[in-house]
Amino acid sequence: MALAEVYWDHQIPLPKLAAVQAKVTVALVALLCFINSYDGEFVFDDSEAIVNNKVAGIVGRADLLCALFFQLSFLTYCKAFNRGTDGNDRFSVHWVMVSLLLCAAAMLCKEQGITVLGINAAFDVLLICNVNVYELSQRLLLRKNPLDLLRRGLLTRLTLMGLGGLSMLYARWRIMGTGPPAFTEVDNPASFAENIFLRIVNYNYYYCLNAWLLLCPWWLCFDWSMGCVPLIKSATDWRMVWLLLIWCVLIGLISQALCSQDSQRRRTLTLGLVLLVVPFLPASNIFFRVGFVIAERVLYLSSAGYCLLLAYSLGHCCCRWKLLCVLVLALLCVYVARCALRSYQWRSERSLFTSALSVCPLNAKVHYNVGKNLADRGNSTAAIQYYREAVRLHPTYVHAMNNLGNILKERNELVEAEQLLSKAVAIQPDFAAAWMNLGIVQNSLQKFEEAEQSYWNAIRFRKKYPDCYYNLGRLYADQNRHVDALNAWRNATMLKPEHSLAWNNMVILLDNTGNLGQAELIGREALKLLPNDHTIMFSLANVLGKLQKYKESEAFFLHALRINPNAASCHGNLAVLYHRWGKLELAEKHYELSLKLDPEAPGTRDNYNMLRRKLDQLKRSTP
Repeated sequence: MALAEVYWDHQIPLPKLAAVQAKVTVALVALLCFINSYDGEFVFDDSEAIVNNKVAGIVGRADLLCALFFQLSFLTYCKAFNRGTDGNDRFSVHWVMVSLLLCAAAMLCKEQGITVLGINAAFDVLLICNVNVYELSQRLLLRKNPLDLLRRGLLTRLTLMGLGGLSMLYARWRIMGTGPPAFTEVDNPASFAENIFLRIVNYNYYYCLNAWLLLCPWWLCFDWSMGCVPLIKSATDWRMVWLLLIWCVLIGLISQALCSQDSQRRRTLTLGLVLLVVPFLPASNIFFRVGFVIAERVLYLSSAGYCLLLAYSLGHCCCRWKLLCVLVLALLCVYVARCALRSYQWRSERSLFTSALSVCPLNAKVHYNVGKNLADRGNSTAAIQYYREAVRLHPTYVHAMNNLGNILKERNELVEAEQLLSKAVAIQPDFAAAWMNLGIVQNSLQKFEEAEQSYWNAIRFRKKYPDCYYNLGRLYADQNRHVDALNAWRNATMLKPEHSLAWNNMVILLDNTGNLGQAELIGREALKLLPNDHTIMFSLANVLGKLQKYKESEAFFLHALRINPNAASCHGNLAVLYHRWGKLELAEKHYELSLKLDPEAPGTRDNYNMLRRKLDQLKRSTP
């Protein structure tokens, strides 16, 4: 109400009015950003979902910094008029330039930040120059000279902002590679509608949903794509009522802003509409296609205009001050309660994903992320249900097919896993992860030729794919193609030097084929890169033991046991080393430790019995 009262007081000097307006705007934006707890979007790779909390999470700093520099740019522009005594004829070019620099900083954080230039221009025209927009438009339509309505210096300031804005757009255009990003129908289905009428209708419905989120931020979701908002496909859809309602409200506000006899009301409503609409324009699909249906973060800046209009409306609709205070207090309590609930939902992926099920039950990505979270926590049975629902809602959802196929592969349901993964690569032929997983399943089904081709397809679409080279090496090893297996594993280690499994398999394969010298060299090379990898130490120790380098072998076994003291196989093989070395008491000790950790260890029981017989013979032969 402080803002509305300032506008009603005709005696307040314009520079002071500008300062109060700017400071209250900053306060209202900060308050709404805190209260509404707007969410972000998800970023996806082959099988992961990375949560980006746009309010409390560090990854949300871009939107928050954009809002900060946006408001600082506006405050700085207001400061440009504080030097004059009357605030009409003097302004500081330096402060205008600082405002442009802060605008550039806001745009570098988020492209939406450049819209502050429109806010500054509207502020200048409406509050500094006190221009009657309706009269100005009438003069333009009647081709009369409108310059006598504009105060001296306005054209200079608008020219500076226009040149600055064009420079920023050109820089951004060059950074983007002279082309806009590409989006799919899943990201923004309305923008792909063939009928332009339906496209416009659905865009307007999105505006209604954004307006509702400003008014009542209760239904919040981390992602609004993939069928979360069903398209309006005919004029008889009941949701058309919301379009008529929002345009009635907007037309009413615009008519009051242009035609009201009260100059303060005109300026307040016009500035409120500008603050509401201009920051939202980049997300409106009017100038270019955006990559989302609804993105709650884009309402950060528009919330300033919403707060201004709400404060002004409450001031005129409520004639009793106490009643107004009660209404505002109740609204704040509701928002604070919603903020607390939403913050609690953001505490874990499980609660966040689950909360979206009631808001967007038709969103396949919501079901995918719930299933992914359940799978990560080991509940594969429940994860399968959500993955199946994601595929049902979006039959071409290749990521859900890939993850579902992986779970089915682990459950040994190989036939269905192969069908799902084959369908995924048919839909998206360059899906490298699905090709690799398909190769693993085909290998398990002993379809070796098909598996090899799948692996090579994966590598063709992702040149640097060490895991695929590793699996390809396993395929070759199963076929006794030892040279090809070694080459594949060597490629894996070249692409990913810390690939422990590839190093270890090379040592084991060379050991099994009798190439002990080469196995030793590979093992030592691996340990230079992975000095604390106990599996490579174990394999190298076995090789050194066969080469009768008992001391070095013992050192590696003991080092491996310090890292992983409960490795039964390591105790058993160390016992074999001591057995060969003639240190029978130490061999007996480690045989017993190995059997204690794993009573069913293959060969350990037989070796232990052999040692016991040898010890008994030594005791009997000792006088």
